[in-house]
Amino acid sequence: MNEATPAVQSERGERLHPLFLLTGLGKVIKGAWGIVAGGAYLAFQGRLGLALLLLVGFVVLSIASLLIRWLTFEYRLEDDQLRVEQGLLNRSSRSIPFDRVTDVDIEQGPVHRLFGLARVRMETGASATSKDAEGLLDTIALDRARAIRDFVRARRGRQPIPATAVETEEVDTPAPLFAMDLRRVLVAGVFNFSLAIIAALFGASQTIGEVIGFDPFSRSFWLGLLASAGPLRDYVLAHRFVAAIGGTLVLLAIGVGTGLVRTLLREYGFRLDRTGTGFRRRRGLLTLTDVTIPARRVQASILATGPVKRAFGWFVFKLQSLATDGGQGSHVVAPLARQDEAAAIQQSLDRPLLPDPGLWRPYPRGHFLSGAVLSGIGIAVALAASALLTPLALLAAAGLALAALVKWLEWRRSRYALDNDYLFLDRGWWRQRLAVVPVTRIQSLDIVENGWTRLFGFVRMRFGVPGGSMLSAFSIDALSRDDATALRERLVTP
Repeated sequence: MNEATPAVQSERGERLHPLFLLTGLGKVIKGAWGIVAGGAYLAFQGRLGLALLLLVGFVVLSIASLLIRWLTFEYRLEDDQLRVEQGLLNRSSRSIPFDRVTDVDIEQGPVHRLFGLARVRMETGASATSKDAEGLLDTIALDRARAIRDFVRARRGRQPIPATAVETEEVDTPAPLFAMDLRRVLVAGVFNFSLAIIAALFGASQTIGEVIGFDPFSRSFWLGLLASAGPLRDYVLAHRFVAAIGGTLVLLAIGVGTGLVRTLLREYGFRLDRTGTGFRRRRGLLTLTDVTIPARRVQASILATGPVKRAFGWFVFKLQSLATDGGQGSHVVAPLARQDEAAAIQQSLDRPLLPDPGLWRPYPRGHFLSGAVLSGIGIAVALAASALLTPLALLAAAGLALAALVKWLEWRRSRYALDNDYLFLDRGWWRQRLAVVPVTRIQSLDIVENGWTRLFGFVRMRFGVPGGSMLSAFSIDALSRDDATALRERLVTP
């Protein structure tokens, strides 16, 4: 064992770094939007003194709570566990055995990086469902964080490992297994535009747009904006559709801009290295994260894309792991990659990305027919109501016809294959997912059917794979009962 390891242990309780009082302000600010909104409302009502009192009181109470947390939080690194004690009135003591820790991650926010500090997070089996189950040391010295990480990794599982093995994991390979330069990060940001932001802004513009002065779908908005542009203003007055087109373009621009900013902050400097025991991923512009993914805990691989991304040859590659990534069971190891780059990452695990082409099996036709029949019934009902609500009924019929088309496209793309010891599940059209699951990682098999699926002659099969949050990727939506029975026998037979 590394002779320096015992020095890492704590003979007495340790506190977080005093600058926790500064680094902790980020969470305080995030939770202050309600107070800021309340203060703004009081100020708008002319009650400026009360607004200032509210804001000052909030700041004082927030700083006091941070100080109390710093004074009452203690941690101690023992031979086989981390002990954390915290609380003033309700005192709690938590023990996290090292053999329950899936991995140790280091994060650095802007303030952490400025002062040489770090945040240490110990992932446990309960981390994906309960944030309190994580061992989090919010602000400690960076050198101390690295020493704790190496110590816990060496102790995990009560199996001492040579110092060289610990040190090897910290040494980068000559070249990264995968990396993203600034140009590729920006391209990823364009693809990651936020539909949620667009929907939220559209809803706000249609409800409180006039109040806040932002309704790009209103002609009055554009007329006011183009007050000094005579010809353009006259054109807007003469054509009602201009406001709709302008509003759509504005929301799309905001959505794309939001995706660019979010992606740049998260993926800047992305680098993935292959270490002696797994992968090491570093990324982030303001908050730098340093995460390791043990290879032995990788359960499955997922290659994700969509019709637009696929047209440009881009994919997102993820690894489903027992160690979580911010509460998610999937680690993004290539946010925007070519298929050969994803195959290289998969090959480093000695796993294939694709099966023999001749082994692919398509979904039965009944899968599409069932969806088409449902859409046809809906279209018939919509058209029957056209005598009363003609425009709305026709719009509903068009939407159902589009749904039938998407169902057909999904059926054409959906397939599965069993090649030696790996199950391949390829499905979806708008959200395309290729999942590669080692047969030994499948913990359960369910064959599901109902009266409707029996009518069209197919069943569904679902696979239980550890690691949690992407269970929808591990299923076959349609196959005949005979094929399902035969596949189950092949998967469960040793």
